Amino acid sequence: MEPGTIVEYIDQQRIFCAVVLEMQDQRLRLLNENNRELNHKRARLSHISKNKIDIRQERDHIAESLKSFAQRRKALARSIDIQEIWEAIHTYDEWIDLDSMTGFCFVDVPTSDHEAAVIRAFFENRIYFKFDNDAFYPHSETVVENNIARQENEARQEKVISTGASWFQAVMKNEKPPESEYTDEAIEIFQQYYLFGKDAAQASVARTMLKKAGTDNPETIFPAMVNAGKWSKDENLDLYRFDISHSFSEAVMEEVQRIRPLPGHLKNETKRVDLTKMPLVTIDGPGTMDYDDALSVDKIGKNYRIGVHVADVGAYVGKGCALDREIIGRGTSIYMPDEKISMIPTALAENICSLICGEIRPAISVLFTVTPNAEVIDSEVYASYIRVERQLTYHDADGMVDTDEELRILHDIAVNFRKMRLDQGALQILLPEINVRVFPGGDVAVRTASRESPARILVSEMMIMANWLIARFLSENNMPAIFRSQPEPKGRLYSAVDEGTLFENWMQRRLLSRVVLGPDSGRHSGLGLDAYTTATSPIRKYFDLATQRQVRSCLGLEEPYAAEEIEWLLQVLREPLSHAAIVQSRRNRYWLLRYLEAKTGTRAEAIVLEKRKDGYVVLIPEYLLECKVSVSRQMNLKPKDIVQVTFQHVDAMKDKMTVFFG
Repeated sequence: MEPGTIVEYIDQQRIFCAVVLEMQDQRLRLLNENNRELNHKRARLSHISKNKIDIRQERDHIAESLKSFAQRRKALARSIDIQEIWEAIHTYDEWIDLDSMTGFCFVDVPTSDHEAAVIRAFFENRIYFKFDNDAFYPHSETVVENNIARQENEARQEKVISTGASWFQAVMKNEKPPESEYTDEAIEIFQQYYLFGKDAAQASVARTMLKKAGTDNPETIFPAMVNAGKWSKDENLDLYRFDISHSFSEAVMEEVQRIRPLPGHLKNETKRVDLTKMPLVTIDGPGTMDYDDALSVDKIGKNYRIGVHVADVGAYVGKGCALDREIIGRGTSIYMPDEKISMIPTALAENICSLICGEIRPAISVLFTVTPNAEVIDSEVYASYIRVERQLTYHDADGMVDTDEELRILHDIAVNFRKMRLDQGALQILLPEINVRVFPGGDVAVRTASRESPARILVSEMMIMANWLIARFLSENNMPAIFRSQPEPKGRLYSAVDEGTLFENWMQRRLLSRVVLGPDSGRHSGLGLDAYTTATSPIRKYFDLATQRQVRSCLGLEEPYAAEEIEWLLQVLREPLSHAAIVQSRRNRYWLLRYLEAKTGTRAEAIVLEKRKDGYVVLIPEYLLECKVSVSRQMNLKPKDIVQVTFQHVDAMKDKMTVFFG
C-alpha cells in the first residue's frame, strides 16, 4: 500500500472514506473526507481501493475528492437489493467472498467503487447476511424473520421515543402535544419509569425520551403527568405500584349479579336458628356502610346472655369461585382518608352481606352467658337469621351508655372483661387515633380521637371476646384455622394496672413480639388469652372469612380447609396484605403531611424518644408523627423530655418533613 491509496474505515457505526498520507509498519496516517487527519491500524480498514489520489494537492481539494468517492459509493450501495440477492443464494451454506458477492450485486465489470459499495450496503443492512469485512454468510429464514421483527421493533421504538420527547416538551410548556398513534405508549413508559425507576421494563427508553426532551431528571415526570391531566396532583401512586384496582373483573361482577340477599339454599339449612326477634344493635364509625357485626344482650337471672352476630359472608361467597379467587388477591379492604377500596364488591359489602337495619340476613352468632364480672359460664355458636333493630355511630352510643340499659350492660361487661385480660397478663397499648379527613375540594381536616371512649371500649372488647370464644370453639372441634398467638414481649415498661404515659406506650410497641399465624391455636400474650383468632370482619378481611368458613364447617354447612390449605392461604395472602398495609399507612401519612404543609413555621410540642449520632428522634403527639431532628450544636436532651419543634419544610409528595428545635 502506497501513499495516495484510497481506503475506508469504520468509526462509530459509520464508514468513512480516506487517503493514506504515510505508512509505517502496520500504522497509517490518514486524511478523511472531513479533512481530518488521524492514525489508524491497517488491519482495521474495511476496504483498500485500487484508486489513488495525488496527495500533493491542497488538503481541501483532497477532501473534496474523497467526498466525491464516498457519494458515488453510497449511491451504488443504495442500488443493491440485498433481499433479492439473499432470496437467490440463501441456501448456500458457506461464506461468500467479496469478489463473488460484488459479482452477484453488479453485472458490469466491478471496480473498487463497486466493492466498497457492497461493503457499505451489507454493513448497514445486517438482516439477511452475517458480515465480516470481506466475507458474507446468508442467514437462515428463521434468523431473517427474527431480524426483520427486531428491526421493525427498533423503528417503532424510535417513533415512540420521538413522540414521547415531543409530548413531554409540549406538556411542560402547557402547550397542546402533537397527535400521534404512539402517544399513549410513550406516556405509559414515562409513568412506569416514575413508579418503578430502573426496575421499569423500559427504563432505558424513558431515559432516552427524557434526554431528548432536554432533561435527565425523572422527578419532572410527575408534573408533566399532572399538566397533561393523566394524574391528579394528589395521585395515589402506590395503587399503580402494587397493582391495586378499585374495580372487579367482568366474570366476578356477573357472578355477583346472580347473588340474592337470602340465597335459596339457606332454606335447606335446618340447623340455622331464627334470631330475627332478638333486638340487635350495630355500632360503627359515621361513614360505615359495610356493617359486618351486631350485638345483643338479655338478662338471665343475675347473669347476661350476650350475642355477637357476624354477617355470614360464607353463605354468599363459595370457596374457589371467581369472586373468591379475586378477593384472595386483595386480602382486605383498604381505608384511606380520601377513598375506600373494598375487598368484595360494593353490591355485597354495602348491601347484600351488610347487616342493614331492618333487613333479614344470615349470620354466624356467638352467644355466651356471662356473670356481671365477665366470667363466661357457657357459649354456643350458631348459624342464624338476624335482623338489626338499631344502627348507631360511636358518637351516638357514647351519649347513650349511661341511659340505655343494653348499652350500659354491654359496656360494664366489656370493662370487666378487659380487667380480666389484664389480670391474665394482657399488655394494653393506649394511643390516640389520628383521624384524617379529606373533603371533596381537597381540604384536609385532622382530628385526634380517643380509642378509650365508652362505645369503642364496648365494641373492641366484645369483638375480642367473640374471637376468643370462636378460637376455643374451633380448637374443641379440632378444626384448623388461622389462629393468632403471640410470645411474651421482650420487656414491659408499665404494669397492668398502670396505663403508662404516651412515651411508654409508644416505646412499648418496639418491645412487642411478632404475632404468629398458623393452623394451631396458642396463647396470645398481648391479649392475655389462651387462644385467639379473628372472625368478626369477614366483609373486610379474608383471614376472617377463611376462619368463618371453618366455623361453618363445624356447623355442617360446608367442607373445611385442611391444615395444608390454611398454610397455603397464609402464604398467598402475605403479599396482598403487606401491600394493603403499606398503601393505607402511606396514604394516611401523605394527607397528614399535606395538612402540615400549611403549618410551615408553626410550632408543636414533641417528646424526645432517643438520641442519635447526629441528632434526636422525637414524637409529635398532636399528630403521632415520629421524626428526626438534626442538631448542629451540643444539646443534652434525654428520652421523655418535652421540647418545642418548628415545622421548617413539609413536602407530602416527596414524603419529606423537616423540623428543628425551637
